Amino acid sequence: TDARADSVEVKIKKLDAELMKYREQMKRMRDGPAKESVKQKAMRILKQKKLYEGQRDQLVQQSFNMEQGTMAIDNMKNTMVTVDAMQIANKELKGQYKKINLDKIEKIQDEMEDLLEQANDLQETMGRSYGLPDGLDDDDLEAELDALGDELMEDEAEPSYLQEPTYTPEMPSAATSDPTTTAELDEYGLPVASAPTKMGA
Repeated sequence: TDARADSVEVKIKKLDAELMKYREQMKRMRDGPAKESVKQKAMRILKQKKLYEGQRDQLVQQSFNMEQGTMAIDNMKNTMVTVDAMQIANKELKGQYKKINLDKIEKIQDEMEDLLEQANDLQETMGRSYGLPDGLDDDDLEAELDALGDELMEDEAEPSYLQEPTYTPEMPSAATSDPTTTAELDEYGLPVASAPTKMGA
């Protein structure tokens, strides 16, 4: 159908070309029998074009209707496939649910809850402390924990033998160890050696 419509469209374009030719002729002609003859030819071409246009429109409509029918058939096939799949799934689900015992599941859940509670009780029992002094409470434990933290910080400090020595170098003193004697000093503040004594003086 589409090919037929295309063929008719080609014919319509040829008629349009002829109409344009006759129209240009009529513009250059004066009124009279010759112009009237050309006008009659143009009228026949125009009528023929209208017939082809009607045929083309019918073919296009037919093609559209056929496409709609094909789409409707495809949609119906797809729907049937979907319905069949839903029926199979529904049947499978019903078969699976028949195998499930809700009462049994609830019983298993209750037993599981009881077992978990028993496990928690066992852990609490196993975590009890024995032999603690009487009167020892959380406040005492917290105070001891804080003190332990301070001790650990002191232990982590750098040992004294690894620390840099902190001392101030002593400046030479102008006085000698003997306070009764006074030594002579040079310009740098150092004691001046005394001149050796002459023998037999």
